[in-house]
Amino acid sequence: MPPQPPQPPQAPVIIIGAGLAGLVAAYELAQRKVPAVILDQESGANLGGQAFWSLGGLFCVDSAEQRRLGIRDSRELALRDWLGSAQFDREKEDYWPRRWAEAFVDFAAGGMEEYVKAKGLGFLFNVGWAERGAGSAEGHGNSVPRFHLTWGTGPEVVRIFAEPVREAEREGIVEFKFRHVVDEVVVDEVTGRAIGVRGRVLEADESPRGVKTSRTAVGEFEILGAAVLVSSGGIGGDVEKVKAAWPTDRLGPKVPKNFVVGVPAHVDGRMIDIAQGVGANVINRDRMWHYTEGLKNWDPIWPGHGIRVLPAPSSLWLDATGNRLPSFLFPGCDTLATLKHICATGYDYTWFITDQSIVAREFALSGSEQNPDVTNKSIWQLLTQRILSSKGTVPVQNFIKHGEDFIVSDNLEDLVEGMNELAAKLDGAPQLDFAKVKAVVDARDGQFDNTYSKDAQAMLIHSARTYWPDRRSRIASPHKLLDIKKHGPLIAVHMNLLTRKTLGGIETNLQSNVMRADGSPFPGLYAAGEAAGFGGGGVHGYNSLEGTFLGGCIFSGRAAGRAMADEVLGTSADAAKL
Repeated sequence: MPPQPPQPPQAPVIIIGAGLAGLVAAYELAQRKVPAVILDQESGANLGGQAFWSLGGLFCVDSAEQRRLGIRDSRELALRDWLGSAQFDREKEDYWPRRWAEAFVDFAAGGMEEYVKAKGLGFLFNVGWAERGAGSAEGHGNSVPRFHLTWGTGPEVVRIFAEPVREAEREGIVEFKFRHVVDEVVVDEVTGRAIGVRGRVLEADESPRGVKTSRTAVGEFEILGAAVLVSSGGIGGDVEKVKAAWPTDRLGPKVPKNFVVGVPAHVDGRMIDIAQGVGANVINRDRMWHYTEGLKNWDPIWPGHGIRVLPAPSSLWLDATGNRLPSFLFPGCDTLATLKHICATGYDYTWFITDQSIVAREFALSGSEQNPDVTNKSIWQLLTQRILSSKGTVPVQNFIKHGEDFIVSDNLEDLVEGMNELAAKLDGAPQLDFAKVKAVVDARDGQFDNTYSKDAQAMLIHSARTYWPDRRSRIASPHKLLDIKKHGPLIAVHMNLLTRKTLGGIETNLQSNVMRADGSPFPGLYAAGEAAGFGGGGVHGYNSLEGTFLGGCIFSGRAAGRAMADEVLGTSADAAKL
């Protein structure tokens, strides 16, 4: 048989963004031996993007961990919770997001657990109960604990995909091009197909992960390929873009002035606009997910670096004027409703009044670097700092010691004085009246003489402690704040608004293929992760149930990788496997 002529090299799939969604897509392509080029404007030190900094929580339904803890969950209950939270109300813009929501819940109740565990991911024993809800069965919130905390946090989620992709790089299937910033998606003028990208090569910058880097260009590039995937993240690192997209119709007419920033500066949303410029349909820009319990990082990595407190329900929450937040706006319950209420006060911050016992048990901090015990997989640190400690984790102790948002005192009068001293440094912040604050604290404390109460927050605390993992390790025993001798000192925390996630984005079908404004698929152009609203252009609708951001990156990146492989190889996409 005569020798066959050499086959021309297969054009690579171009992936813009080396975050989690891009890595998952590259992993799926590599499994089918489809070549890929991964571009990222940052250096290789930032591989994994925002996912690396995350706590590593994944939304799973009816998992082995839930069943082991006696949690009865189901696909039907999870979908009811999702739709009650999403509140889809836009006939056209919510068509694909709703279908993505149904598909994601199916995946969370079926394939998610198997998919990640097969790659070596493990979960902490305790399933967390995030976004406990708005107080109604049909409304926002998780009916049961579903937040599966990765043993190893965000870096471990990144690792299980980065390692096989790096192996594919060594085999010549995948190529990384760091410090390449894309300025244009190249579209064939005849076919209308996305066929490549153009942009600038940035000068080398070996700054540590997350640090803002140089934007000095040293060259230009053009790369042509078989398809283009946009997986470049959202807008949370650009406060001005957040303000420009602020939904004043829903959150009040006043756009907040001050934010701390929950993501690095390079999370700038450029590619969303660039994709729109060539015809991609961008929807639901006004849907965002920002937190209300932000702290100024005393040891910042990126500009305006903020850290979120992940609170359990016991702290007393006051607005800037000293009024208690209404039911059910309690810590850990309903992020967006709390954000709306805060904006309506005319101020962009609030106060927690709490104590050492509550902080030690109930204050967790967002971010892999703020949880070294779980990130480093240290069972000893986990036991001694989270269960046995009367002070809390070392990062929490460091924030109390060094953070400018914390005031500590052994009596309420001095605590309020310290709160007023901090407020005096803020532009236009009101002074608190001690008598008013004491009346609120006394009223709250008066509801803890018995195990029953008319106070909704007291009821929530007692109810939440019926979930035994939270009773043992997450929620402090019910007590009076002014029982200072036993539970003190008192601690006040100045809570800032914290930018984080873009819930809207590039519209896509269930194969992560980008949609045009006329409803037709954009040939060759795909989007995944936060740039696509974590699927479809807004899979969450208006509200997240938490653990769904990493899960959304995995699910949409997986769909994109499989669909692009099918397209390149000429095989038929199987909707059931997506």
